[in-house]
Amino acid sequence: MVVCFLIWQVAIELVLNEFCVIVGMSSGFYFNFYLFSGAGRIDEKQRGMVLPFQPHTMCFSNVNYYVDVPVELKKQGILEDHLQLLVNVTGAFRPGILTALVGVSGAGKTTLMDVLAGRKTGGIIEGSITISGYPKNQATFARISGYCEQTDVHSPCVTVHESLVYSAWLRLPSHVDMATQRAFVEEVMELVELTPLSGALVGLPGINGLSTEQRKRLTIAVELVANPSIVFMDEPTSGLDARAAAIVMRTVRNIVNTGRTIVCTIHQPSIDIFESFDELLFMKRGGELIYAGPLGRNSCKLIQFFEAVEGVPKIKDGYNPAAWMLEVTSSIMESQLSVDFAEHYRRSSLFQQNKELVESLSKPNNETKELSFPTKYSLSFFSQFHACLWKQSLSYWRNPQYTAVRFFYTVVISFMFGTICWKFGSRRDTQQDIFNAMGSMYAAVLFLGITNATSVQPVVSIERLVSYRERAAGMFSALPLAFAQVAIEFPYVLVQTLIYGTIFYSLGSFEWSAIKFSLYLFFMYFTVLYFTFFGMMTTAITPNHIVAPIIASPVYTLWNLFSGFMITRSVRDSELLSSPRNFIRGC
Repeated sequence: MVVCFLIWQVAIELVLNEFCVIVGMSSGFYFNFYLFSGAGRIDEKQRGMVLPFQPHTMCFSNVNYYVDVPVELKKQGILEDHLQLLVNVTGAFRPGILTALVGVSGAGKTTLMDVLAGRKTGGIIEGSITISGYPKNQATFARISGYCEQTDVHSPCVTVHESLVYSAWLRLPSHVDMATQRAFVEEVMELVELTPLSGALVGLPGINGLSTEQRKRLTIAVELVANPSIVFMDEPTSGLDARAAAIVMRTVRNIVNTGRTIVCTIHQPSIDIFESFDELLFMKRGGELIYAGPLGRNSCKLIQFFEAVEGVPKIKDGYNPAAWMLEVTSSIMESQLSVDFAEHYRRSSLFQQNKELVESLSKPNNETKELSFPTKYSLSFFSQFHACLWKQSLSYWRNPQYTAVRFFYTVVISFMFGTICWKFGSRRDTQQDIFNAMGSMYAAVLFLGITNATSVQPVVSIERLVSYRERAAGMFSALPLAFAQVAIEFPYVLVQTLIYGTIFYSLGSFEWSAIKFSLYLFFMYFTVLYFTFFGMMTTAITPNHIVAPIIASPVYTLWNLFSGFMITRSVRDSELLSSPRNFIRGC
């Protein structure tokens, strides 16, 4: 009953959302029945309000990271059991400061960020990581941090505004009311310059919907509506042209100006992008730091540090400091100059200053307290399910390639099967007539079931990629999403069953008895549901929706064979197993 109530509630919300889009309002304005209660109205005093947050400093000292040596490398003669990717990395990320992690490919910049953000589930991590002076606890740290992945993965059939409402709903504390959430979402959209795109569908990358630069800003906004204190961004300008990259970096700078701690990995940035950063952590291949400190105006402090090394060529006027530092610190230059830049940094006064800074910031003060939350997730299990069901309903409603096409297909197939099996149900004179009637019902249910199982696999595959990001962000556990994906299929399969069953039953001229017709629809409904859920399961246990049908095909064959028509109950087990020829008994 609870699931049915939620489905009806979400359906009404869905209609109201679509009405808002038609009349020009933001989608989701009447979200969660606040239209009727009036509690959702945004007071004029609340406009421009930003939820308060606690600024936090992240310090890390002597961080090392090891992974198991791959078998391929061991075959090449490497005897060590572990490969070290990070070597004694020390530094600090502070509020209101935009920090860049820069290095050549293989330097370990993304690895360092993943280790600090808690995204590395394997390997061995050594060293000290503190948040405002207290040891980092990943369960609580995930609640006050955001992570913008390099790949912008979002649900394609929801709008920009709905994506942000969904993230805020699941990640903001439960005591924040809906009106405040919506006001904060509007603030974030204005901050990242997404307000004109609030009603635009996200779409699929490279196919429809938002552009690459707009999707990147949406990725940032989805994390920002969680009101994080620390935000990690993995190459936010990757794949963007100069104009798009400038827009994204302007957005990032707007976020930094709110007092948050922002860390970005950058690969070969332009002059404008590079000079928008305040501080730099520069890494060489092998996971060692060769510079950690402020850039200075026009990167003057960075340039002074490396030009002080004997033999390093001076930077030319107007030359990109980022490109210059990558050139002068390359492994070839190290060989030519006979210098180890990592060792040079460790012997510098800058290293000592950073070490003292980290030591001072790693001690708690009177103004900070250790992070703690009463629960692992912001919302209860039931509220997580409600939010997931809300987004699933939007995704299904706006996915005609799946929902509308399968209804059209259901009508066509029902008429086709009904025509082929014309009046089979009214012919009962011979054994063959009974056999034909049974066969028609068996084939009709099996065909529709397999069609549903196959068509649902791409839909689940796309949402699964999105769920990986959402679960890593601590939005919900696996069960609420699974229940929502199951629950949303109930009404759609019910409509399919009513259409298919009524047309086929009528054309087949089966006995018009209320009990028999109801039983037919009942068993057909749950059989089609079973097939649909099986399609979801095969997608969940396989890498993608391309592999899923390959795994499912043998199961379809077994179901076809042992469904009770190809092999009837009259075949005794001993007869069935005595000879392979008896497997087709009953045909």
